[in-house]
Amino acid sequence: MVASPATADWVVEPPDVSHVVTEDDAPLINFPSEKQQRLLVEPLYAGWEGPRSAESGELRSFIAAANVGIFATPRSEPLVPDVFVSLDVTLHPDLWAKEHRTYFFWEMGKPPDVVIEIVSNKEGGEVDRKLRGYARMRVPYYVVYDPAHQLGPQTLRAWELRGDLYIAVDAEFPSLDLRLAEWNDSYEGMSQSWLRWVGKDGTFVPTGAERALAAEARTLTAEARTLTAEARALAEKQRADRLTERLRSLGIDPDEV
Repeated sequence: MVASPATADWVVEPPDVSHVVTEDDAPLINFPSEKQQRLLVEPLYAGWEGPRSAESGELRSFIAAANVGIFATPRSEPLVPDVFVSLDVTLHPDLWAKEHRTYFFWEMGKPPDVVIEIVSNKEGGEVDRKLRGYARMRVPYYVVYDPAHQLGPQTLRAWELRGDLYIAVDAEFPSLDLRLAEWNDSYEGMSQSWLRWVGKDGTFVPTGAERALAAEARTLTAEARTLTAEARALAEKQRADRLTERLRSLGIDPDEV
């Protein structure tokens, strides 16, 4: 640590990360995994405002990302979860600088709150090697989604870190006001089972496309109500005109009635 001459405050000297490999240019494995990753990340930015602080009531910042390495120390091997969410952190404006390019615990000040692994085959080590690795990193919640049942009959598994061990729990995350649930529907033209976030109101966190469709539906509904009101007013006027003509045909002045 070094002291600031002006303030004598103590600050931590950032570690040297010149040796750290932050990307290896490995391609994504398959289309379903890529779509699933986006379905877990994009809606959080498009349709979720994040939880509020219990103390101040203010919205808490967050980062959600897919295929970004997380480093506990400069010398330890990273893990690269398919998806992670981390509260109370923000991205540095200079993202291309190597010291800000990935998720360094010493920069963010904490591990991610939730990491999710999507099982594509039996070689990923999701329920042994990675489970132990995330526990060592002190990640509070770990989720494994196995839509093709590569590892057994259970599709969705979640663990909470208690002490040094992960304990199986439901896929619910009180600190985020979110939970995970399966959704059997079509996403980007692919009909199958997907994993999605559910908000505290019990509804799925909408994608950007779903929000746009909902906004369009609200606009069309408002326009329909306006047209209905206009049609009702026109019908009333036509009825009044017919009544006026009938009175005049009977020799009655409608203005004197």
